Amino acid sequence: MIYSLNGTLIHSEQSFVVIECGGVGYKCFVTMNTLRTLPRTGEKAMLYTHMLVREDAVELCGFASPDEMNCFRLLISVSGVGAKVALAILSELRPEQLALAVSMGDSKMLTRASGVGNKLAQRIILEMKDKIKKLGIASENTASGAPSAAVVSAAANISQAVGALAVLGYTPDDVIPFMTDIDPDIQKKAKDRLAKWFDADEIEEVNDLFKTDE
Repeated sequence: MIYSLNGTLIHSEQSFVVIECGGVGYKCFVTMNTLRTLPRTGEKAMLYTHMLVREDAVELCGFASPDEMNCFRLLISVSGVGAKVALAILSELRPEQLALAVSMGDSKMLTRASGVGNKLAQRIILEMKDKIKKLGIASENTASGAPSAAVVSAAANISQAVGALAVLGYTPDDVIPFMTDIDPDIQKKAKDRLAKWFDADEIEEVNDLFKTDE
């Protein structure tokens, strides 16, 4: 089993990259989110990998983080989800977004990915709901880097809290896919309303959901 690759990025396309390690070029299928994190061709790159062994081929899938790799492994364990669909889902959703969507039962968020219909999305939620909580997916905006278990465990409360945003003129369908990118002008009002649904231990994680990338 090849757990990771650390070498020189020698080729890059929309669906895969090639990393040279010890004179050997390894082709890795990647998500769009991973592709965005990689350096320019000719520079050093590192990927966590999962090996797919089939009757007619042995292939590698590469991921920017252990969280993304673990989410991929959970997805392909779901009946009807192959590597292509799993990569498509993780191209649309970051690990923390996938964990939130599954925990909230938000099938519509999953259907944003190519090849995922409503029935498959419902099956993913059903089969992954308990398993994904155990991963302790870390929020990318958490300064300490600690797992954002509170976000996942509070998913039921979040689904209720989304209703509070309707007062601000948003529908759940508008809000859920973009919770990490909410308009800064309404962040304070939104967080004040959402805070009513969380206890003190969860407030910091709620705030993390609304932080924007610097």
